[in-house]
Amino acid sequence: MSKNPQSNKTADEAGPAAAAPKLKRKEFEEELYELQAELTRLQAWAVAERARVIVVFEGRDTAGKGGVIKRITERCSPRVFRHVALPAPSDRERSQLYIQRYMAHFPAAGEIVLFDRSWYNRAGVERVMGFCGEDQYRRFLKLAPAVEREVVDNGIVLLKYFLDVSQDEQRRRFEARIEDPVKHWKLSPMDVESVRRWWDYTEAYQAMIEETDTPAAPWYIVPADDKRRARLNLIRHLLDRIPYRKVAVDLPEIPKAQARPKGVEGGLRAGRVVPSRY
Repeated sequence: MSKNPQSNKTADEAGPAAAAPKLKRKEFEEELYELQAELTRLQAWAVAERARVIVVFEGRDTAGKGGVIKRITERCSPRVFRHVALPAPSDRERSQLYIQRYMAHFPAAGEIVLFDRSWYNRAGVERVMGFCGEDQYRRFLKLAPAVEREVVDNGIVLLKYFLDVSQDEQRRRFEARIEDPVKHWKLSPMDVESVRRWWDYTEAYQAMIEETDTPAAPWYIVPADDKRRARLNLIRHLLDRIPYRKVAVDLPEIPKAQARPKGVEGGLRAGRVVPSRY
């Protein structure tokens, strides 16, 4: 299905998400299912046309980057939609060109790569926490637009999203993570430091977006205090920005099962059976 890749409505034109009533779960899931069905059509197009797509997800800690990536990928093939979330660089990677470890994950034909944080770490956490020098930081801001221009000129679709939450909402989400044991893995000293350094990160992100927002690779800001609306809005926007079309899918017919051979019993007798405890 063809989309209009030039749709450029601003948040003000679309209406602020914060003013809208809270989406009920049923309504959210119905809307999400429709978008996920559309994502499978995008997937089929990417494979058929051998397209290459990079989507960068940046944002405040707790803004919901991982959550929206999960909703994008959960009904799609992991061989087409690849989720890349790199750990801290190794000693070997620190000796390489800064962009090198990210380029190793750039898409081949028929792949859509989702970067859960990206090379923009240099302008965010590395800048704020002092993990890079001033010269490294300035060089990154100068070179990033040129590298991205080259990526786009080589036929790769590049989309950059920044998920933004308010200071109060970020604190609330961190407190919720502390209370919920299944979310404890999301907590680290580095993450919670972003609460104390809120304004340092604000200045860093403002400078990052100002210096690297270009016609070839613009930033798209996603207001994310309302997680459900943020997820739907981002996925809808992503679909609108990629000029894909519906590709006919050759669905197989389910064949008639063969007859049971004589003397063969059904079921499996060898091995151990997992107890039914639920």
